[in-house]
Amino acid sequence: MEAVAKLRNYHTGPRKMRLIADVIRGMQVEKALALLEHHPQHNATPLAKLLRSAINNWEQKNNGRSAADANLLVKTVFVDGGRVLKRMRPAPQGRGYRVRKRSNHVTIIVDTK
Repeated sequence: MEAVAKLRNYHTGPRKMRLIADVIRGMQVEKALALLEHHPQHNATPLAKLLRSAINNWEQKNNGRSAADANLLVKTVFVDGGRVLKRMRPAPQGRGYRVRKRSNHVTIIVDTK
């Protein structure tokens, strides 16, 4: 039985988050958590927290069965673009450049082998 956890409107670009999501896709949960704990990118922290949430959701669905005994895998991870905040930045000669501050939505699905 699979469990899902979602992170909505996290304020970083989707491309940056996809770089880490691609690394942990298909990994065992313990290895993925260890990798995210020591990853240098700042996006690894909320992704590790989201993965822990998915593990807890799985344990609750399975009547408190331990995730360590069940050989859990990160079955699916996908990152979608969230809302974009549009801001203006001053530019030369009285113009304005548009700045797009992106956010993303992350979904993690964990399941047994």
